[in-house]
Amino acid sequence: MLRTRVTDLLGIQYPITQGGLAHLAFAELAAAVSNAGGLGQITATTLPSAEALRAQIAQVRSLTDKPFAINFQIGRRDLSELVLTAAELEVPTMSFTAGDPRPYFRLIEGLPIKKLCLVATTRQARNAEDLGADVVIAVGFEGGGHIGRDDLASLVLVPRVVESVGIPVLASGGFADGRGLVAALALGAEGIEMGTRFIATQECIAHPNYKQALVDADEADTMVVERSIGRPARVLRTPLAEAILQIEQQGGSIEELLPLISRDMNLLAAYEGDMAGGFVWAGQVVGLMHDVPTVRELMERIVAEAQTIGQRLCPLLQTIEE
Repeated sequence: MLRTRVTDLLGIQYPITQGGLAHLAFAELAAAVSNAGGLGQITATTLPSAEALRAQIAQVRSLTDKPFAINFQIGRRDLSELVLTAAELEVPTMSFTAGDPRPYFRLIEGLPIKKLCLVATTRQARNAEDLGADVVIAVGFEGGGHIGRDDLASLVLVPRVVESVGIPVLASGGFADGRGLVAALALGAEGIEMGTRFIATQECIAHPNYKQALVDADEADTMVVERSIGRPARVLRTPLAEAILQIEQQGGSIEELLPLISRDMNLLAAYEGDMAGGFVWAGQVVGLMHDVPTVRELMERIVAEAQTIGQRLCPLLQTIEE
């Protein structure tokens, strides 16, 4: 067991959490992460109804007796029914991303539910703590999907957030292995959240073409789109992503962009495997991904690598002290 405040708070073995992963984070993946000692998550916002969420929660509980979380991506629609459904079913942890969580925090006020908030600035981190978040997840510029507007890399953002709040911090954006876990702990975080790395696992429902594209990519094969509409997001470099960026650079209107950045274009690649015709979310961490293991294999590898690094560093640090 690798113990931090996060593991104690969430009741997990290792301080490794799985990102919300819109359209991809469902019961099988969440259960696999939780069974392997981390915190798995189910994405709620991309489910069609509260009944679908009920079914997902029932399924994950049939697959694991370990803690898990429900992720809510704020902004697309009113999530009150989904939040109340998860609360009714006594979900132990909820995470909130991409918006103001206050309306939903009010709905679960006083309940024994741990609340995680994704942040991209120190101001957002302090606000989340003031609102009652139990953990903040600091996502750096390297991350996949929607990121902060200030282009702050994890190496600087994480320790700044740690300095700014008293609650535990998870580091996100650029983490895929034991080296990243040790680095995050050295920066003051008490664990990591991984998104892109968990897509390229056997339990994720992403199309094999998507997974292989992540493995084949290097660290320069991602790009940031949607800056022109105020919601920058990192995607894998594909022909469609290049076309989106070109329209933005030429001052194209949101009406021109919307059909290209739609849910359907994302799912065309993520579900159907059309990597030329669609787009997919991906972080720069693709450069550190070289296979498609099971979740358990990945988790065990990360922990073993972190332990090896710790054993190597301890004598070095002792030598410095002497």
